[in-house]
Amino acid sequence: MAKFGYHASHEQFKPSALLEWAQMAQQAGFTAALSSDHFHPWSEQQGESGFAWSWLGAAMQATSLSFGVVCAPGQRYHPAIIAQAAATLAEMFPDRFWVALGSGQALNEQITGTVWPAKAERNARLKECIEIIRALWAGETVTHHGRVCVEEAKLYTRPQTPPRIIGAAVTPQTAEWFGSFADGLITTSRPPEKLRQVVEAFHRGGGEGKPMYLKVQLSYAQDEATARTEAHKQWRNNIFENILMTELRTPAQFDAAGQFVQPEELNEHVRISADPQQHIDWLQKDLELGFSELILHNVNRDQQQFIEVFGEKVLPVLAQSSAI
Repeated sequence: MAKFGYHASHEQFKPSALLEWAQMAQQAGFTAALSSDHFHPWSEQQGESGFAWSWLGAAMQATSLSFGVVCAPGQRYHPAIIAQAAATLAEMFPDRFWVALGSGQALNEQITGTVWPAKAERNARLKECIEIIRALWAGETVTHHGRVCVEEAKLYTRPQTPPRIIGAAVTPQTAEWFGSFADGLITTSRPPEKLRQVVEAFHRGGGEGKPMYLKVQLSYAQDEATARTEAHKQWRNNIFENILMTELRTPAQFDAAGQFVQPEELNEHVRISADPQQHIDWLQKDLELGFSELILHNVNRDQQQFIEVFGEKVLPVLAQSSAI
Protein backbone atom coordinates (compact mmCIF):
# COMPACT_ATOMS: atom_id res chain seq x y z
CA MET A 1 0.00 0.00 0.00
CA ALA A 2 1.31 3.45 -0.90
CA LYS A 3 2.16 6.04 1.73
CA PHE A 4 0.99 9.64 1.58
CA GLY A 5 3.28 12.20 3.16
CA TYR A 6 3.21 15.80 4.31
CA HIS A 7 6.07 18.02 3.14
CA ALA A 8 7.58 20.25 5.83
CA SER A 9 8.90 23.27 3.93
CA HIS A 10 11.47 24.95 6.17
CA GLU A 11 12.00 27.72 3.62
CA GLN A 12 8.41 28.91 4.08
CA PHE A 13 7.54 28.33 7.74
CA LYS A 14 9.02 28.47 11.22
CA PRO A 15 10.04 25.09 12.68
CA SER A 16 7.53 25.46 15.52
CA ALA A 17 4.66 25.82 13.03
CA LEU A 18 5.89 22.88 10.95
CA LEU A 19 5.95 20.71 14.07
CA GLU A 20 2.29 21.50 14.77
CA TRP A 21 1.34 20.79 11.15
CA ALA A 22 3.22 17.48 11.12
CA GLN A 23 1.18 16.41 14.16
CA MET A 24 -2.00 17.67 12.53
CA ALA A 25 -1.11 15.79 9.33
CA GLN A 26 -0.79 12.52 11.22
CA GLN A 27 -4.15 13.06 12.88
CA ALA A 28 -5.68 13.76 9.45
CA GLY A 29 -4.42 10.46 7.99
CA PHE A 30 -1.01 11.23 6.49
CA THR A 31 1.40 8.37 7.17
CA ALA A 32 4.74 9.93 6.23
CA ALA A 33 6.61 13.23 6.00
CA LEU A 34 9.50 14.80 4.16
CA SER A 35 11.71 17.61 5.44
CA SER A 36 13.55 20.06 3.24
CA ASP A 37 17.10 21.01 4.28
CA HIS A 38 18.12 24.50 3.17
CA PHE A 39 20.40 27.20 4.48
CA HIS A 40 18.56 29.89 2.49
CA PRO A 41 14.93 30.14 1.34
CA TRP A 42 14.06 30.31 -2.35
CA SER A 43 12.92 33.93 -1.96
CA GLU A 44 13.02 36.80 0.50
CA GLN A 45 9.24 36.55 0.73
CA GLN A 46 9.38 32.98 1.99
CA GLY A 47 11.68 34.26 4.67
CA GLU A 48 12.54 31.18 6.79
CA SER A 49 15.13 28.42 6.87
CA GLY A 50 15.33 26.40 10.08
CA PHE A 51 17.94 23.69 10.64
CA ALA A 52 16.28 20.49 9.48
CA TRP A 53 18.34 18.03 11.54
CA SER A 54 17.38 19.65 14.85
CA TRP A 55 13.75 19.69 13.80
CA LEU A 56 13.71 16.05 12.68
CA GLY A 57 14.44 14.74 16.16
CA ALA A 58 11.57 16.75 17.61
CA ALA A 59 9.16 15.84 14.81
CA MET A 60 9.90 12.13 14.96
CA GLN A 61 9.43 12.14 18.74
CA ALA A 62 6.15 14.08 18.43
CA THR A 63 4.66 11.79 15.75
CA SER A 64 4.85 8.20 14.56
CA LEU A 65 5.24 9.19 10.91
CA SER A 66 8.07 7.86 8.76
CA PHE A 67 10.39 10.68 7.73
CA GLY A 68 12.81 11.50 4.96
CA VAL A 69 15.12 14.45 4.40
CA VAL A 70 16.83 15.66 1.24
CA CYS A 71 20.38 16.95 1.65
CA ALA A 72 23.63 17.35 -0.26
CA PRO A 73 26.80 16.04 1.41
CA GLY A 74 30.24 17.13 0.23
CA GLN A 75 30.39 20.90 0.70
CA ARG A 76 28.10 22.39 3.36
CA TYR A 77 28.05 19.01 5.14
CA HIS A 78 30.92 16.61 5.55
CA PRO A 79 29.68 13.08 4.70
CA ALA A 80 30.84 11.70 8.07
CA ILE A 81 28.57 14.19 9.84
CA ILE A 82 25.59 13.20 7.69
CA ALA A 83 26.38 9.55 8.40
CA GLN A 84 26.40 10.26 12.13
CA ALA A 85 23.23 12.38 12.09
CA ALA A 86 21.25 9.87 10.04
CA ALA A 87 22.52 6.92 12.10
CA THR A 88 21.41 8.61 15.32
CA LEU A 89 17.87 9.23 14.03
CA ALA A 90 17.65 5.68 12.65
CA GLU A 91 18.82 4.23 15.98
CA MET A 92 16.24 6.20 17.97
CA PHE A 93 13.40 5.63 15.50
CA PRO A 94 13.98 2.24 13.83
CA ASP A 95 12.63 1.74 10.31
CA ARG A 96 11.11 5.24 10.22
CA PHE A 97 13.87 7.30 8.60
CA TRP A 98 15.42 7.53 5.16
CA VAL A 99 17.80 10.05 3.65
CA ALA A 100 17.73 11.38 0.09
CA LEU A 101 21.06 12.61 -1.21
CA GLY A 102 21.62 14.93 -4.16
CA SER A 103 24.28 17.15 -5.67
CA GLY A 104 22.74 20.32 -4.21
CA GLN A 105 22.29 23.94 -5.23
CA ALA A 106 24.67 26.87 -4.96
CA LEU A 107 21.93 28.66 -2.98
CA ASN A 108 22.78 26.48 0.02
CA GLU A 109 26.18 24.94 -0.56
CA GLN A 110 28.26 27.93 -1.63
CA ILE A 111 28.01 29.56 1.79
CA THR A 112 31.26 27.70 2.55
CA GLY A 113 33.10 30.10 0.23
CA THR A 114 34.63 27.28 -1.80
CA VAL A 115 34.28 26.75 -5.53
CA TRP A 116 30.87 25.56 -6.73
CA PRO A 117 31.76 22.64 -9.04
CA ALA A 118 30.22 21.73 -12.38
CA LYS A 119 27.44 19.12 -12.34
CA ALA A 120 29.68 16.20 -13.39
CA GLU A 121 32.12 17.00 -10.60
CA ARG A 122 29.30 17.36 -8.07
CA ASN A 123 27.96 13.94 -9.06
CA ALA A 124 31.39 12.37 -8.67
CA ARG A 125 31.72 13.98 -5.24
CA LEU A 126 28.27 12.75 -4.25
CA LYS A 127 29.15 9.18 -5.24
CA GLU A 128 32.24 9.35 -3.04
CA CYS A 129 30.16 10.68 -0.15
CA ILE A 130 27.63 7.86 -0.46
CA GLU A 131 30.42 5.27 -0.40
CA ILE A 132 31.88 6.89 2.74
CA ILE A 133 28.50 7.04 4.47
CA ARG A 134 27.76 3.38 3.73
CA ALA A 135 31.19 2.31 4.96
CA LEU A 136 30.69 4.20 8.22
CA TRP A 137 27.25 2.64 8.71
CA ALA A 138 28.87 -0.77 8.21
CA GLY A 139 31.20 -0.08 11.15
CA GLU A 140 34.36 0.41 9.09
CA THR A 141 37.14 2.78 10.06
CA VAL A 142 37.33 5.08 7.06
CA THR A 143 40.29 6.96 5.67
CA HIS A 144 39.66 8.49 2.28
CA HIS A 145 41.48 11.12 0.23
CA GLY A 146 39.62 12.27 -2.85
CA ARG A 147 37.12 15.00 -3.58
CA VAL A 148 36.37 14.81 0.14
CA CYS A 149 38.78 13.71 2.84
CA VAL A 150 38.21 11.51 5.88
CA GLU A 151 40.83 10.51 8.45
CA GLU A 152 40.34 7.42 10.63
CA ALA A 153 36.63 7.98 11.18
CA LYS A 154 34.58 5.28 12.87
CA LEU A 155 30.89 5.58 13.74
CA TYR A 156 30.30 4.04 17.17
CA THR A 157 26.53 4.58 17.40
CA ARG A 158 24.85 2.79 14.54
CA PRO A 159 21.30 1.55 13.94
CA GLN A 160 20.54 -2.13 13.61
CA THR A 161 19.25 -1.43 10.10
CA PRO A 162 20.87 1.46 8.18
CA PRO A 163 18.55 4.02 6.57
CA ARG A 164 17.86 3.78 2.87
CA ILE A 165 19.87 6.14 0.69
CA ILE A 166 17.48 7.54 -1.89
CA GLY A 167 18.81 9.32 -4.97
CA ALA A 168 17.38 12.81 -5.48
CA ALA A 169 17.01 13.37 -9.23
CA VAL A 170 15.26 15.98 -11.34
CA THR A 171 16.43 14.92 -14.81
CA PRO A 172 16.21 11.52 -16.53
CA GLN A 173 20.00 11.50 -16.85
CA THR A 174 20.52 11.75 -13.09
CA ALA A 175 17.74 9.24 -12.41
CA GLU A 176 19.40 6.69 -14.69
CA TRP A 177 22.76 7.28 -12.99
CA PHE A 178 21.22 6.63 -9.56
CA GLY A 179 19.53 3.43 -10.71
CA SER A 180 22.58 1.24 -10.26
CA PHE A 181 23.64 2.22 -6.73
CA ALA A 182 20.93 4.15 -4.85
CA ASP A 183 18.34 2.30 -2.75
CA GLY A 184 15.51 4.21 -4.41
CA LEU A 185 14.54 7.42 -6.20
CA ILE A 186 12.91 10.68 -5.23
CA THR A 187 11.86 13.22 -7.83
CA THR A 188 9.40 16.07 -8.23
CA SER A 189 6.02 16.20 -9.95
CA ARG A 190 5.61 17.33 -13.55
CA PRO A 191 3.32 16.46 -16.48
CA PRO A 192 2.81 12.66 -16.83
CA GLU A 193 4.94 12.12 -19.93
CA LYS A 194 7.91 13.99 -18.47
CA LEU A 195 7.54 12.11 -15.20
CA ARG A 196 7.36 8.81 -17.06
CA GLN A 197 10.73 9.61 -18.68
CA VAL A 198 12.34 9.95 -15.23
CA VAL A 199 10.80 6.67 -14.04
CA GLU A 200 11.86 4.78 -17.16
CA ALA A 201 15.38 6.19 -16.91
CA PHE A 202 15.68 5.03 -13.29
CA HIS A 203 14.50 1.55 -14.27
CA ARG A 204 16.86 1.49 -17.25
CA GLY A 205 19.79 2.33 -14.96
CA GLY A 206 19.05 -0.60 -12.67
CA GLY A 207 16.39 0.81 -10.37
CA GLU A 208 13.49 -1.44 -11.32
CA GLY A 209 11.90 -2.88 -8.18
CA LYS A 210 13.38 -0.21 -5.91
CA PRO A 211 11.06 2.22 -4.08
CA MET A 212 10.22 5.53 -5.72
CA TYR A 213 9.11 8.67 -3.90
CA LEU A 214 7.40 11.66 -5.52
CA LYS A 215 7.33 15.15 -4.05
CA VAL A 216 4.15 16.71 -5.42
CA GLN A 217 3.96 20.51 -5.63
CA LEU A 218 0.33 21.60 -5.45
CA SER A 219 -1.77 24.55 -4.46
CA TYR A 220 -5.18 23.97 -2.93
CA ALA A 221 -7.54 26.72 -1.78
CA GLN A 222 -11.28 27.25 -1.57
CA ASP A 223 -11.29 28.84 -5.02
CA GLU A 224 -9.04 28.53 -8.04
CA ALA A 225 -8.07 32.21 -8.18
CA THR A 226 -6.75 32.13 -4.62
CA ALA A 227 -4.91 28.87 -5.22
CA ARG A 228 -3.15 30.36 -8.25
CA THR A 229 -2.41 33.75 -6.72
CA GLU A 230 -0.93 32.29 -3.55
CA ALA A 231 1.11 29.71 -5.48
CA HIS A 232 2.52 32.51 -7.62
CA LYS A 233 3.51 34.50 -4.53
CA GLN A 234 5.29 31.59 -2.87
CA TRP A 235 6.60 29.27 -5.60
CA ARG A 236 7.23 31.20 -8.83
CA ASN A 237 10.99 31.10 -8.20
CA ASN A 238 10.99 27.29 -8.33
CA ILE A 239 9.94 26.59 -11.91
CA PHE A 240 13.20 27.18 -13.79
CA GLU A 241 15.32 24.58 -15.55
CA ASN A 242 17.65 22.68 -13.25
CA ILE A 243 20.71 24.30 -14.82
CA LEU A 244 19.51 27.64 -13.42
CA MET A 245 18.06 26.34 -10.14
CA THR A 246 21.41 24.89 -9.13
CA GLU A 247 23.52 27.93 -10.06
CA LEU A 248 21.79 30.99 -8.57
CA ARG A 249 23.39 31.90 -5.26
CA THR A 250 21.02 34.07 -3.21
CA PRO A 251 17.29 34.49 -2.54
CA ALA A 252 17.55 37.96 -4.10
CA GLN A 253 18.81 36.44 -7.35
CA PHE A 254 15.89 33.99 -7.40
CA ASP A 255 13.53 36.92 -6.79
CA ALA A 256 15.07 38.80 -9.71
CA ALA A 257 14.49 35.82 -12.01
CA GLY A 258 11.01 35.14 -10.61
CA GLN A 259 9.67 38.64 -11.25
CA PHE A 260 9.17 37.73 -14.92
CA VAL A 261 7.12 34.58 -14.23
CA GLN A 262 3.41 34.89 -15.00
CA PRO A 263 0.79 32.98 -12.95
CA GLU A 264 -0.22 30.75 -15.88
CA GLU A 265 3.39 29.60 -16.28
CA LEU A 266 3.09 27.60 -13.06
CA ASN A 267 0.83 24.99 -14.68
CA GLU A 268 3.57 22.50 -15.58
CA HIS A 269 5.21 22.80 -12.19
CA VAL A 270 2.46 23.21 -9.59
CA ARG A 271 -0.88 21.40 -9.61
CA ILE A 272 -3.33 24.22 -9.00
CA SER A 273 -6.95 23.38 -8.29
CA ALA A 274 -9.72 24.09 -5.76
CA ASP A 275 -11.34 20.74 -6.61
CA PRO A 276 -10.25 17.79 -4.41
CA GLN A 277 -11.35 15.35 -7.12
CA GLN A 278 -8.94 16.94 -9.59
CA HIS A 279 -6.10 16.38 -7.13
CA ILE A 280 -7.23 12.77 -6.68
CA ASP A 281 -7.14 12.23 -10.44
CA TRP A 282 -3.64 13.67 -10.71
CA LEU A 283 -2.33 11.62 -7.78
CA GLN A 284 -3.84 8.38 -9.04
CA LYS A 285 -1.81 8.80 -12.24
CA ASP A 286 1.31 9.06 -10.08
CA LEU A 287 0.42 5.80 -8.36
CA GLU A 288 -0.03 4.14 -11.76
CA LEU A 289 3.58 5.08 -12.59
CA GLY A 290 4.73 2.98 -9.62
CA PHE A 291 5.48 5.54 -6.92
CA SER A 292 5.30 3.99 -3.46
CA GLU A 293 5.15 7.28 -1.56
CA LEU A 294 3.58 10.59 -2.58
CA ILE A 295 4.72 13.55 -0.49
CA LEU A 296 2.27 16.43 -0.84
CA HIS A 297 3.60 19.96 -0.67
CA ASN A 298 0.92 22.62 -0.58
CA VAL A 299 3.05 25.55 -1.72
CA ASN A 300 0.68 28.27 -0.52
CA ARG A 301 0.63 29.40 3.10
CA ASP A 302 -2.71 27.90 4.20
CA GLN A 303 -1.47 24.60 5.57
CA GLN A 304 -4.31 23.90 7.99
CA GLN A 305 -7.05 23.99 5.35
CA PHE A 306 -4.98 21.79 3.05
CA ILE A 307 -4.36 19.18 5.77
CA GLU A 308 -7.99 19.08 6.84
CA VAL A 309 -9.52 18.89 3.35
CA PHE A 310 -7.03 16.36 2.00
CA GLY A 311 -7.36 14.27 5.15
CA GLU A 312 -11.11 14.15 4.75
CA LYS A 313 -11.60 14.01 0.98
CA VAL A 314 -8.39 12.97 -0.79
CA LEU A 315 -6.34 10.53 1.30
CA PRO A 316 -9.15 8.01 1.97
CA VAL A 317 -9.86 7.67 -1.76
CA LEU A 318 -6.17 7.27 -2.61
CA ALA A 319 -5.59 4.77 0.19
CA GLN A 320 -8.46 2.66 -1.04
CA SER A 321 -7.31 2.71 -4.65
CA SER A 322 -3.67 1.93 -3.76
CA ALA A 323 -4.77 -1.08 -1.71
CA ILE A 324 -6.61 -2.72 -4.62
